Amino acid sequence: MGELAFVLGGTRSGKSRFALARAAALGGDRVTFVATARPGDPELDARIADHRRVRPPAWRTIEAEADLARAIADADASDVVLVDSLTLWVAWCLERGVDVNAAWQAASAELAARATPSVIVSDEVGLGIVPLTELGRRFRDEIGVLHQQVAANADLVVLLVAGLPVTLKGTI
Repeated sequence: MGELAFVLGGTRSGKSRFALARAAALGGDRVTFVATARPGDPELDARIADHRRVRPPAWRTIEAEADLARAIADADASDVVLVDSLTLWVAWCLERGVDVNAAWQAASAELAARATPSVIVSDEVGLGIVPLTELGRRFRDEIGVLHQQVAANADLVVLLVAGLPVTLKGTI
């Protein structure tokens, strides 16, 4: 298995920028960007457009939707894989009644089978308020457990705070 880097942070913390730089340093133009955002909301559409503008044009993009394992498997074997983000992927899973743990185990197996590095991005949501709805609390809990699983297997874990990387595990 290639290096696994896990990049966490809050909204607008700089996590995607850091992950893009890490993927570029590891793979140059040989990067597959696995996108989990889905268009349809004007605010999110603007964010998607911003993300597309800053990605190198040579990078391949695969839309994951709820099947993250398939998207990772579809990446070229010689490419670094950059998944942005687990947050939106977990939302996809919950909306469709997909078992997050089982789906992550399938995705994790695909990552483990790769010889090239992978970079995974996710929002740290457990530091905020307790959600009012049952679905909101379930989302927070599911992603918290998932973060623990990813971090346990990652070679590098970085938390972005106010644009600054704080290394939690490994060496940048």
